[in-house]
Amino acid sequence: MRTVLNILNFVLGGFATTLGWLVATFFSIIFIITLPLTRSCWEITKLSLIPYGNEAVHVDELEPQSKNSVLNAGGTVLNIVWLVLFGWWLCLSHIAVGIAQCISIIGIPVGIANFKIAAIALWPVGRRVVPVEVARAAREANARRRFQ
Repeated sequence: MRTVLNILNFVLGGFATTLGWLVATFFSIIFIITLPLTRSCWEITKLSLIPYGNEAVHVDELEPQSKNSVLNAGGTVLNIVWLVLFGWWLCLSHIAVGIAQCISIIGIPVGIANFKIAAIALWPVGRRVVPVEVARAAREANARRRFQ
């Protein structure tokens, strides 16, 4: 089912959003100040191409033992730079494609996935794209740690 939905996403507009992410990745490589954004940009490019079966998870959820307040503050600064340069237009592109996909009944699940990616497009630094199973296991392990 995931394969069918990923193909449907690509055909119904996912190629356009993925192309937008590739352009943003290219510009983040070219501009020296945005070079640290390249990893996050590439991670979300993968999610835009194959949204079903993958999930964007914050690094702190994947590796809670390596939390660092200095890195989190740096990530916040990079996210603000990202939002100003790339985030707003990538978010709008995901919203536009999501609305277009939701017009047809068959595209509603894919449109909802684009709305989720639109939120991630605004603040992507510190996120990693992992399989859904890995994300679920990390969240369960964190919940066990918190409540013990």
